[in-house]
Amino acid sequence: MIIFRKRVAGLNQSAFSRFLLRARRAAGLRGQIDVLVTGSRELQALNRRFRGKNQPTDVLSFPPVAPDGLAGEVAISAEIAAQNARRFGHGVAEEVKILALHGVLHLAGYDHECDHGEMARKEERLRQKLRLPSGLIERVRGAPRKTRTSSARAQQ
Repeated sequence: MIIFRKRVAGLNQSAFSRFLLRARRAAGLRGQIDVLVTGSRELQALNRRFRGKNQPTDVLSFPPVAPDGLAGEVAISAEIAAQNARRFGHGVAEEVKILALHGVLHLAGYDHECDHGEMARKEERLRQKLRLPSGLIERVRGAPRKTRTSSARAQQ
């Protein structure tokens, strides 16, 4: 299920659904992925509740609580996606897909904070396969410490 609480120019429900299916399969993930595209205020509330960090973030991933056919949930800030898209010179729809791919990889068990670059390499390969511009981890590696994105996997 995909819920758009914030509209994203150039991205509709069916196109995003098709992209998520391709991303999920490419990541080797089984089960349905639910995605919420919302505002920074809601991402901040989720980040505070599940990670204890009272700040907005671009993407959060929530692994399933019970194995019921759900691969997990991803929440994306449309506002931060728009800021990133402007900064990196591509469309907001592409940025939302980049963030979704990042979240899908977290659901598949990757963790860029401790995997010695495994997630970054996988994200780069899948980004190319899915025809997306530079990936989230790839961009973060070159960013100054204080401007890095705060994408993270939320623990339930």
